[in-house]
Amino acid sequence: MTKTGLVGKAAQLASGVVMSALIAGTAATADTHRPECFSPAPGSGTKQYEAKDGPYRLAFVNGFAGNDWRVQAIQSAKAWAARPGNAGKIKEFKVVSVGNDAAAQIAAIDNFIAAGFDAVTFIAVNPTAFNAVISRAERAGTILVPFDNILDTDRVVQVNESQTALESTKAEAVIDALGGRDEISGKGIKILEVRGLPGNSTDRDRHLAVQDIFGKIDGAEIVEVVGNWDTGTSQKVVADALATHGEFDGVVSQHGTAGTINALLAADHPIIPIGGDGENGVRMLMAEHGIPGVSAVYAPAMSAVALEAAVALLEGHELPQSIHLPIPNDTTENFVDGKTMFSDLPKTFNLGTGYPDCFPVFTPEELLGQSPDNN
Repeated sequence: MTKTGLVGKAAQLASGVVMSALIAGTAATADTHRPECFSPAPGSGTKQYEAKDGPYRLAFVNGFAGNDWRVQAIQSAKAWAARPGNAGKIKEFKVVSVGNDAAAQIAAIDNFIAAGFDAVTFIAVNPTAFNAVISRAERAGTILVPFDNILDTDRVVQVNESQTALESTKAEAVIDALGGRDEISGKGIKILEVRGLPGNSTDRDRHLAVQDIFGKIDGAEIVEVVGNWDTGTSQKVVADALATHGEFDGVVSQHGTAGTINALLAADHPIIPIGGDGENGVRMLMAEHGIPGVSAVYAPAMSAVALEAAVALLEGHELPQSIHLPIPNDTTENFVDGKTMFSDLPKTFNLGTGYPDCFPVFTPEELLGQSPDNN
């Protein structure tokens, strides 16, 4: 593959610190490192750094830590670092949560850069505020790998799930459970779409995916409600929608799906297919009531994949600049207590406990044995 960008020897900085040379490819291909795991987003380029000897000093700088997803992301990162195959590559691993202040997050990243850490992963508080700290990291030879809330830049490797693919998986499962496109075309099906936070790009992208899929089915009607990714809010707005619009043929819910199901049950609505989120309680309800469909997961375990990507880059491997992870999901017939759902765990437990193509999934015991606190 032809390389462009900074190639050859690393630049010797005036401070005496040697910066790893960045090698940027024009397009991600199957030649990149472990493409079955680190899959390129459409149009992604690649990035590669000169290999650095380990063991490595790594940090995860989280922003807000006040919801179950973020807590499990921290636990996933710590569980990854504790695995014997990874622990031998790590000299030091730090986790800090700094709240929703971008300045505080940048200051924390700067502290790790100044301390000579080899790589820092983070969930960005703001997608546009990090250009200066990226430049400081480049000069110091610290690799940055944002994930989840990614940045408006192509200067670093970023890890995420495709929001479009996530919601498309749900919508397609609803169509399949209704008998397929040919079966439902022209029959005037009515779909309830439970959206997330208004004005958020994640909500926008997922909504467009649902609109695109059902917009191609003759006679399909979509009724939208705003659930704010919250179980209680979703239950209320779905109850209101049922009172206003009557029965539906299927539901696609971004998050808070347990509330959606509870509203349907409370209204004695007939069982209909649901494309929902990956909370434990959602699968328990779908299994208990025989609700067909899919539980598709936006997995907090991507925090571990971001660390895996950081180490791969430190070892000199070439990765896509924008990584789209495979969507973990299971349909109702595959819900098995103790494997794909857990009746002895909290309903809010997120079943995105790993990506099998990247490494074996974490057990609940591995995750719950880790503290979400700073260390």
